[in-house]
Amino acid sequence: MRIEDLHQLPKFRDAVSYVYVEHARVDQHERSIAIYDDQGMTPIPIAATAVLLLGPGTRVTHAAMVAIADNNALAVWVGEEGVRCYAHGMGGTRSSAALLRQAALVSDENSRLAVVRHMYRLRFAEEPDAGLSIEQLRGMEGVRVRDTYARFSRDTGVPWTGRNYDRGNWKAADPVNRALSAANSCLYGVCQAGILSLGYSPALGFIHTGKQLSFVYDVADLYKTEISIPVAFAVAAENPPELERTARLRCRDMFKEKKLLPRIANDLRELLGADEEDFAPDEDPALPTALWTPEAEREEEE
Repeated sequence: MRIEDLHQLPKFRDAVSYVYVEHARVDQHERSIAIYDDQGMTPIPIAATAVLLLGPGTRVTHAAMVAIADNNALAVWVGEEGVRCYAHGMGGTRSSAALLRQAALVSDENSRLAVVRHMYRLRFAEEPDAGLSIEQLRGMEGVRVRDTYARFSRDTGVPWTGRNYDRGNWKAADPVNRALSAANSCLYGVCQAGILSLGYSPALGFIHTGKQLSFVYDVADLYKTEISIPVAFAVAAENPPELERTARLRCRDMFKEKKLLPRIANDLRELLGADEEDFAPDEDPALPTALWTPEAEREEEE
């Protein structure tokens, strides 16, 4: 039996967060996948994995991709240390109901504004003044993030002069900026996996706009001050030899501790007002889709 809908798919909220792979071959192993490199073979429980980050020097077989897709794991092709996203696979659900709901919300100014305000409520963990404009909310958010950077700088003793790194000269950045980029890349990957797993589009952002990952940035911003920023400063304070790898592993621990995956699933449904019908299974996924008719013509027929 093929896995075709969210009632059959392994649930995103129950998975482990991510696996990062570079300079290795990914192939099918029994009913799952395995990573083959100069250290040998490492089996990966793909049915319990939310996202597979494929870094430089990675080769993936066709059979492995079938196993990844059938288990609703997201494959994302990323740059060195995961700081660029080049391409990604498709989500598990075949229904477009959730995506149509998202498109309707983002296309109407009033409903979009309501979602944006809800996002800021989640970020502030309190109800902001209803009279505040979006620009004022952005200003408050900017102050909150700057205060977070300053607080963790004081607590860890790591100097902070601002967000600054050059993708073309990665090692030139200071340790905290490198750790922050590595931590954020993991957070983006997991958020993107959640968005696609539930049938939404990473491109249709509400606060961010104009990029293929705009909605990923919206969702990730809900959790940065709680997860990636603390991780980055803690790792930078230690300054281990494999700083980026340490940041990724520390993020994975934090994702589990903070129960990030179920929170993403619940927050997305709450933000976009989803209901169970959005995730209903197809009776026969091989059948052609329904045909669209303008509302005025439907009224005439009735």
